[in-house]
Amino acid sequence: MKVIVQKFGGTSVRDLESRSRAVHHVKKALNEGYKVVVTVSAMGRKGSPYATDTLLSLIHFPDIDVSLREQDLLMSCGEIISSIVFCHELCREGIKAVSLTGAQAGIVTNDDFTKAKITQMNPGRIYRELKQVDVVVVAGFQGQTLQGEITTIGRGGSDTTAAALGASLQTEYIDIFTDVEGIMTADPRLVEDARPLQSITYNEICNLAYQGAKVIHPRAVEIAMHAKVPIRVRSTYSDHPGTLVTGLKNHPSGSDLIEKTVTGIAHIKGLTQIKVQSKEDPSKLQSDVFKSMASANISVDFINISPSGVIYTISDLYTNKARRILQDLGYEPEIREGCAKVSTVGAGITGIPGVTADIVQALTDKGISILQSADSHTTIWVLIKEENLISAVNALHDVFQLSHSTRKGEMQP
Repeated sequence: MKVIVQKFGGTSVRDLESRSRAVHHVKKALNEGYKVVVTVSAMGRKGSPYATDTLLSLIHFPDIDVSLREQDLLMSCGEIISSIVFCHELCREGIKAVSLTGAQAGIVTNDDFTKAKITQMNPGRIYRELKQVDVVVVAGFQGQTLQGEITTIGRGGSDTTAAALGASLQTEYIDIFTDVEGIMTADPRLVEDARPLQSITYNEICNLAYQGAKVIHPRAVEIAMHAKVPIRVRSTYSDHPGTLVTGLKNHPSGSDLIEKTVTGIAHIKGLTQIKVQSKEDPSKLQSDVFKSMASANISVDFINISPSGVIYTISDLYTNKARRILQDLGYEPEIREGCAKVSTVGAGITGIPGVTADIVQALTDKGISILQSADSHTTIWVLIKEENLISAVNALHDVFQLSHSTRKGEMQP
């Protein structure tokens, strides 16, 4: 039995027209001799009646406290509805299909509600169903604890579901369908001459995904990489083959890797920068701030710690909540809303002098102030005002000549 996993995100199942394109891809895989396991996200985005953010708005999230267990019960509904609707439309096309919740599909998690980790995969039910039908549609983003509690596995969870299914079933491919034709050198909605990549390594796409490239979640890449199952990132709206994500292939043993310094530019917007300072007891301040954020389930990022205080970023969603918490602790935080993090990513950055200088110069030439910065072996981050985001991403895309790269594996115009 040849099996393939196909994942369709919220925009790919938002309406009948989009779902018909998704059904087209399922039919194509069936015609190629595969059995298909489909995983779906909730239909649409905020404003659509069954989208995850719309469901959360029913409980005035994040301002009103509801238990994380109950949040998971609510959020799991969107994907279950989507799986049933998609299964129904497959059946109307004469395709034998059945829908399963994450729990029914054998996805077992820990009890870390809203961000649970998959601890076991029991694909026996899926195998049994595939003997009777051609397509199993699994509700993404969710699982169940050993105690029977419904959990969700965090943002990007449908990607993670698809990867976990592909790994446990040892499928030939995991196809991630989205609204762009593969992995791009930058977000094409910001950079007009962003280019699709024909292939990319697991490590490279992990770096891009962690820094904001939204076409695939990094946890999904890590699962697929460990299981050595190739991923194809493709467009729902075309038959383009997309980007193949896999390990290095056909590389002469013993030869030196030739890598382009920068692979792509990623970004995350909708951030708030928070500065908290104290002249009295900086160690107490540091402990107070980060413990209070963790207790409130507020994720912090871009952390700089100094003897006089701390600087970090959070999602704009939690700005008011964080402000109240810090003020209740007796601090007066300096809060800057409307920020964005721009990341220059590339395995070739390591040990190459001048990359930071190029970034600073490119942004300075555009009159863009850097509010904060950090770097690692493969990534250099800068925090800027969100109003400068488009200009900054384009400037960095240009300075590293990503629009006319000749790197092996990139598509030529």
